[in-house]
Amino acid sequence: MRFAVVVNINREEALALSKDLIAWFEERKLDYVLDANSAAIIGTDKAAEIENLNKLCDVFISLGGDGTLLFASRYSETKPVIGINVGHLGFLAEFSREEMIHAIEKVLEGTYSIHDRSQLDVMVPWGKDKFRHYNGLNDVVLEKGTHSRIPAFIIRLDGEQSSAYRADGIIIATSTGSTGYSLSAGGPVIAPKSKVFVITPICPHMLTVRPLVISDEKTIEISVDAPGGEYPLNCDGHLIKMLKPGEMVTVKKSLEMVNLVANEKRNYWDILRNKLFWGREHKRGT
Repeated sequence: MRFAVVVNINREEALALSKDLIAWFEERKLDYVLDANSAAIIGTDKAAEIENLNKLCDVFISLGGDGTLLFASRYSETKPVIGINVGHLGFLAEFSREEMIHAIEKVLEGTYSIHDRSQLDVMVPWGKDKFRHYNGLNDVVLEKGTHSRIPAFIIRLDGEQSSAYRADGIIIATSTGSTGYSLSAGGPVIAPKSKVFVITPICPHMLTVRPLVISDEKTIEISVDAPGGEYPLNCDGHLIKMLKPGEMVTVKKSLEMVNLVANEKRNYWDILRNKLFWGREHKRGT
């Protein structure tokens, strides 16, 4: 079994943890490969471009936070992903630094379980009659960017126009991504594996506008109605294109799932209570 290791190189804690992990691998003569950027900083020749890790490895290990796990999941395809959280807020990276070795040992023993999570398939126009596809575990976001005028974001569901939002942007999130940007924009918390998407407007300029929860069997088309300019289209926090008015982006459920290694010591509701401070008792007068 070969492990692919993806590290948040901007966090000293993640870099230090990666060196501990490499030493553990070497001691036990386990095979591993780091993504090229991480390997260059850490100083190991066991490296490959991240686009090739899926072909070379059996399991992915993400060292960082949810953002690092989202980045790793773009390349993991159907391979299991162990998310090690060294940040402050982790809904997806379920294992702490102290639990890292135990999680890897469970995978080596074949006694682990998987959280399979749905993704978005985002089809983006790319030249005349050409398209590119991107997968998003959390969300796809179309924003007005730096434009001073508020554009209209046109939403179509299965080919029929649903709404035209005048807002700072639109978020289309999976149930997994409901606790990300969508939540901070006023969207609902949706339990994982719920077969829905949520469409959340960002700072809408209409008081009657609310987030919309729809079946994940729907095909969503989104475009910008504006006199000009370009508008940033992001997938899981990464800019994929500056969209022109009238260009249509199609979003639907991907055929590929992301397989996250589950932490048997905690469940989703434990994570919500801990991260969002739900259900904590407060003393009188505080």
